[in-house]
Amino acid sequence: MQNIDALVFDVFGTVVDWRGSITREGRELGQRKNIKFNWARMANAWRAGYAPAMDRVRSGELPWMNIDALHRLILDELLVKFRIEGLTEEDKDHFNRAWHRLKPWPDSVRGLKRLKKKFVIATLSNGNMSLLTNMAKNGGLPWDCIISAELFNHYKPDPETYQGAAKMLDFPRDRVMLVAAHKGDLRAAQNAGLRAAFVARPKEMPPKANIDLSPDSAFNYNATSMTDLADQLGA
Repeated sequence: MQNIDALVFDVFGTVVDWRGSITREGRELGQRKNIKFNWARMANAWRAGYAPAMDRVRSGELPWMNIDALHRLILDELLVKFRIEGLTEEDKDHFNRAWHRLKPWPDSVRGLKRLKKKFVIATLSNGNMSLLTNMAKNGGLPWDCIISAELFNHYKPDPETYQGAAKMLDFPRDRVMLVAAHKGDLRAAQNAGLRAAFVARPKEMPPKANIDLSPDSAFNYNATSMTDLADQLGA
């Protein structure tokens, strides 16, 4: 892959375990506030509200807002829906910022450090700059730089995000490869001129979610972990 200069990474689900992390933080909140609830259900519902919230911005129903603001909007709606009461504003803000504290998958840091020796590595996430910065600090993620969709006032899978990342890194689009656990994200990156590497994350979603984890010949690489990708790329 001498013709690849940079790897840009989807983060939620690809590099970090959002479902396990949010569930764990919810349980801690429930213990502090004596709230009995299925916090895995909260994590799944919170994430499920993500794409519809972005669509409300795209349609003009909501003004542009970063992911922290969208997460808080979804959280407030879910607290009402699930009838979770007794949380202070400080509690809600701390729980909303659980997305800043997501834990990496066990192979992520080791794989990224290997890939960094051979390629420029950067985020390409809908997460806002402060969220991604805090997450990297908390999780020891060794990015060369952080690129957020916030910089372009667009969310993935809008083409402006992929093309904007390549432009900011000053590499031709076909010399930049998106690494992601989500096939729709990868296809959008390919349509925007980038290469694509799929990393399967079977534990990202509940077992009954029926997510397609099979290799796809349309992608440049298919891997089972970040370290497997590093092996394939000779890093």
